[in-house]
Amino acid sequence: MKLGTLLSAQRIVPEMKATTHWDALAELVDHLIRAGEIAADEKEEILAALHEREDQVSTGIGSGVAIPHAYCRNLRDTMVVFGRSPGGIEFEALDNAPVHFVILLLVPEDQGSTHLQTLASIAGLFSRSEVRKGLAGIEGAEQLLEAIRQFESKAA
Repeated sequence: MKLGTLLSAQRIVPEMKATTHWDALAELVDHLIRAGEIAADEKEEILAALHEREDQVSTGIGSGVAIPHAYCRNLRDTMVVFGRSPGGIEFEALDNAPVHFVILLLVPEDQGSTHLQTLASIAGLFSRSEVRKGLAGIEGAEQLLEAIRQFESKAA
């Protein structure tokens, strides 16, 4: 699945406040709770799944991008939230560089193939320097969403 089809403006945080990867995960999950996308009582379980995944190896893939992801029991549909940090987040990325784009992916336990396809699509999109540079200079959630969709349509 493409990022632009999974996102909405309500699932975009254009100015993240977090400075560490643990705080970034909590900030994005809290954003989904405030937006009514997930129930508050699911927060601890989701964060535990994300922490377990991060403990294996950082999902900071390099070039200022992190794609934290986890399977979640109570989800019916794949959920994505996109966060941008102009100041950068210490994410223990593979290249040790600060992360400016965090794409949090939560997937129902029974959708393993969707999980892998979506991860590959997001990683492919953000591997392009013109995408990262383009998204860095855009203001607002609606504009970021539109830019993501345009970048994806150019790649198709």
